[in-house]
Amino acid sequence: MPEQPLFESLEGLRGTGKSTVAPLLAEARGAALVPTVPALYHPLRREIDARDNVEARMAFYLSALFAATDDIRAHLSAGTPVVVDSYFARCLANHRAYGSRLGITLPPDLPEPVTYSLVCDENERRRRLAARHKPTSRWDGLAEEVAEQITHAYAPFPMHRVNTTGRTPAQVVHAILDVTAQGVSGADPEPVGAHPHLLPPVPRGPVGTRRP
Repeated sequence: MPEQPLFESLEGLRGTGKSTVAPLLAEARGAALVPTVPALYHPLRREIDARDNVEARMAFYLSALFAATDDIRAHLSAGTPVVVDSYFARCLANHRAYGSRLGITLPPDLPEPVTYSLVCDENERRRRLAARHKPTSRWDGLAEEVAEQITHAYAPFPMHRVNTTGRTPAQVVHAILDVTAQGVSGADPEPVGAHPHLLPPVPRGPVGTRRP
């Protein structure tokens, strides 16, 4: 049976290096770099990010991820490896930390990536964020306020931990390549738990009542 092409995802807090490392990793792998927010979503993305509704935002990004999954499957079926700079774990972890009360169970047949949790010394991470020259949304600010909760919400997802502190993006890529050179199945990811793909359901009152 032919070996399946590799599907890899980078996860972590803002400033840990996901969007910088992902294209370099894709180049090193000869992989397709698939955007998890497809271009057709970009105009509405700005509108959604300008609003305060966390459930609407979560549903929007989940929709984008499912659309991106079609592209991921097409590449994998054609034998092409795939790299993404985040996947469902980030959407679930971030929105759980933001306060979403939606109950989400993901389909069991989704492509499952080898996932790397990029971590970074907090002072260095903040320096990287301060050096960015791009606009930030209120959600970016909220992500900093709830960074500890986001890290905790990542806990159910098994990942290979990669420390980016003091490393150039190229060195981080080499660290990731070293993990897979040892054999992905032999290099145990640090769970961050049993990967239930589940968020708590929306609390509901008795029939005929409404929540205040």
